[in-house]
Formats: sequence, structure tokens, C-alpha cells
Amino acid sequence: MIQTEDLSKQFGDYWAVDGVNLDVYPGQILALLGQNGAGKTTTIRMLTSVLAPTRGRAVIAGFDVVKFPDQVRGSVGVLTEQHGLYLRMTGQEYLDFFGRIYGLDEATRRKRSRELLGYFGLADVAKHNIGQYSKGMRQKLALARTLIHEPPVLLLDEPTSAMDPESAQLVRNAIASLRTNQRTIIICTHNLVEAEMLANRIAIIYQGRIINSGTLDELKRDLLGPAEYEVRFQGKWPHASLRLPPGVIPLEDGPSGPRYRVENPQVSNPILLKELMKHKVEVVAFQELPRTLEQVYLAAMAKVNRV
Repeated sequence: MIQTEDLSKQFGDYWAVDGVNLDVYPGQILALLGQNGAGKTTTIRMLTSVLAPTRGRAVIAGFDVVKFPDQVRGSVGVLTEQHGLYLRMTGQEYLDFFGRIYGLDEATRRKRSRELLGYFGLADVAKHNIGQYSKGMRQKLALARTLIHEPPVLLLDEPTSAMDPESAQLVRNAIASLRTNQRTIIICTHNLVEAEMLANRIAIIYQGRIINSGTLDELKRDLLGPAEYEVRFQGKWPHASLRLPPGVIPLEDGPSGPRYRVENPQVSNPILLKELMKHKVEVVAFQELPRTLEQVYLAAMAKVNRV
């Protein structure tokens, strides 16, 4: 649904985006992560035909962003940090206005507006001026606007910023429900917990280049190494006589029990558990230690800063 090849953008002597290659398929949510100024917004602007690439190409829903800009814009729903809300309009008028821009007939505009206002909890304020809305309400209305024409591609920049926890959860649930076999979503966010909850693929951009990409599990292996496990037990621990399987490396004990780095958990963990049972260790829990997207991101930043 989204394909870029050597996508690049130069401003004067500065390359804001330099050689970005992405393949995002229907049904995927990609989290695009990076520092301020890393190139996220410039990339999104090229994907929406707002900026023309200096080099390379991008194809959105089958349309080249340079050759078919109108078709590209009709295929994407874009939520930017600056929403472009018209504060003297009512919420209902605002959605109807954008429905007209996208060429929807009156019956479709009314139906889509009613559904979206209801879903995002804005039905009771649909006839109020947007200037009376809270920040969270404005964010939800802006997201509703991105969906008015049912686009196959969504590009969302900080979709839950300025929201209270309940509203943010509603929006996250909406984004998750929007992932279908016919739709692709890119989320740019600094909220790594949110990215971990929603995305099934991650791309980290640094100084205009994608430095790491893949599933979260792939990035954990690449940047943090093999998984680590901890054993909680009762009674004595057979340190001297315990025979560890190949690829299981003992680490310093944690607060709850012994820890191991395991190269191939699917092969080694059953063997290790059998060994513990043989020594009659009363295992209370045998669990993988959690490793977060935040740890992955910080490891990626530390790696590039060492180079």
C-alpha cells in the first residue's frame, strides 16, 4: 500500500530525508519513530504529495506521488500536529465541509458524519462551535475528519497528544480497529508505549535515514541481544550440579531468582525445565524478562551516537 525507493528531500545543502526505503502492506500499522528534526514530517509530506521528492519515488495505494497527486490525496487521511480546525464552524459543519472537498454526496456526508461524531463521543456537541471544544475534543474531531472519505491509507502524527487517558484509549482502540486487510496506517509518535501497543512494524529514522526497521521482536534481537529469563523457585537451588543446555548463559541473579540469557528459547527452555525437574526444583515461575520499545529505541540511538 505504501512503497518508497530512495525517497529523499533536500533543502539547500541540507538533506532532510536521505534514501528512505519503506514497504508497508495492507493490514499493517507502522510506527515511524525519531527525534525532532529526524525527517518524519518531511517524509509524511512527500507521501501526501505536499512536497515533491528531490530524489527517489513513492507510491501510495498504487499512485505515484509525483505523477498522480490528486489520486494520492484522495487515498490518504492525514492527521497533522496542527489540525487546521476552523473554530467558527460547528463539528458537524466541519465534517460536512471536508466531505464536500472529497466529493462525497450529501447522503454519504450525513451518514459518515453522524457515525464518526457518535463513535468519538462528539454527538452531543456536534452543533457547537469548535472554538468551544477542549483540546481532546478537537483531536478527536481532527481524527474523524481524516476518516470521512474512508481512505485506504492513514498517516497520523501524534494522534493522542493533549488527550486525557480515557480519550486517548478511545482513539487507540479506534486506530486498532481501523487496521484491516484493505488499510495501512503510519503513526509518527513520541509515545513509545502507544507505538508498542498499536504497531506491528517499527521504523526508526535518524538524520533523514532509516537506521532500523522490523517487528518489535526482530528489533529486540538485533539491538538488545537474545532474550533473558528468570526462574522463581522454592527451596534450594542446585548451582553445582545443574547442567545447562547449549546456548543458555547464566547471568547475575535478579531480585527474584536466577537469570539466563537464552539464544534459542524454543529449543533450550524445555531442556532447561526438564533439568530443573530432574533436580526437583520447585519452580514457581519461569518467565521472559520484559523488554520494551523504549529500550530498543534508546539502544538504537546509542548505537548511532557511538559511530
